[in-house]
This record gives sequence, C-alpha cells and structure tokens, in this order.
Amino acid sequence: MTKNEEVLTEPSLERRTRRRFSAAEKQRLLSEHEQQPHGEKGAWLRRNGLYAAQLAEWRRTLGETGRQGLEPGKGGRKARDPKDREIEKLKRQKAKAEQRAQRAEELVDLQKKLFALIEDHNSESSP
Repeated sequence: MTKNEEVLTEPSLERRTRRRFSAAEKQRLLSEHEQQPHGEKGAWLRRNGLYAAQLAEWRRTLGETGRQGLEPGKGGRKARDPKDREIEKLKRQKAKAEQRAQRAEELVDLQKKLFALIEDHNSESSP
C-alpha cells in the first residue's frame, strides 16, 4: 500500500466517551440554566450538549442528598457481597451432590435388577 492509498481517520467520527461532571460542575450548570431566560433554556442545553432530564435528575439528587449525591459514582457493576457469592457456591455444590446421589441410587437399582436377572437365569438353567 502506498502512502497515497492510506486511509486517514476523521476525528469527528472517533468514538466519544461518556462525559463525567464533578459536583461543582453540576451545580454551576444548574445555576447557569436557572439564570437563562425562558426562551433561551433549550438553546443553552443544546450548546452545552445536555438534556433537560439530566438537569432534572441532578436537581432532584441535590435536593434529596445534597452536594455529595452529585459526585460521580463508580462505573460498572457493583461488587457482589462475599456472602452472596458463598451462598451461590454452596448451592452449586449442593446441586452437584444431589445429582451424584441420584445417579448412585439409580446405579444401585440397576445392580439389583442385574443380580435379580442373573439369579433368574441361574435358577432356570440349573435343573
């Protein structure tokens, strides 16, 4: 491939990452939004790349839990409680043990039937 045939990436098409706002930024944005005149709020939201629902959620969180509630949380799944993991592990072990016990009982029944067939065969063949 020559240099003329190389494909250049366009920065505007690059994958965007999710924006994260600190508590101070959220409070600043909330106060700026409230200061906007009625007809300008939508344009202000578009300029800042925000949604009215985001601001409503931030406002609700601020009212319920205060500034600490506005701090960004950790991403991803929450760590499971070690007790829950242990319970699941024990449940799997129990199910496996029950399955083995069931299989053993079936084998014992099969052995009993086999011995009964052998005895019947031996009793028929001996006069």
